[in-house]
Amino acid sequence: MNETVASATELDAMSIGEILEALPHRYPFLMIDRIVEINGDESAVGIKNVTYNEPIFLGHFPGNPIFPGVLIIEGMAQTAGAIVIKHDANVGGKKIVLMLGVDNARFRKPAGPGDTIEFHIAKMHRRRNVGRYKAEAKVNGAVIAEAEITAMIVSADQ
Repeated sequence: MNETVASATELDAMSIGEILEALPHRYPFLMIDRIVEINGDESAVGIKNVTYNEPIFLGHFPGNPIFPGVLIIEGMAQTAGAIVIKHDANVGGKKIVLMLGVDNARFRKPAGPGDTIEFHIAKMHRRRNVGRYKAEAKVNGAVIAEAEITAMIVSADQ
């Protein structure tokens, strides 16, 4: 078997330590706890464990905590960004990923404390430093949100 093909289909994962190395985000804005499946920069599944201790629940909403849709979108984008940074790690120095756009976002069900959100990411296409990813957020296998995310990879020195 061709070595390139073998590495392209080999599944990988990222711990929280590796995610912190790849992304500039920190608490309380880091929206992924780990990535359990990575297939190069083709696809991934990121995990967010939603707890009642999230600072956002102080105001969203008291007595009825709902994890904000915008933060679900951010979790999708961070999952895509982390796998791109990991995939491109040996190419030209430290990189960061900037979100360029969110299209076709739909929110189906709310998420709240006790839920584990899975961010399912699949590359639609990528040219040089711009990529587009289809993303779904799922809780217990049910799609709660979906979107298409466009992002640009830039040097961290800029």
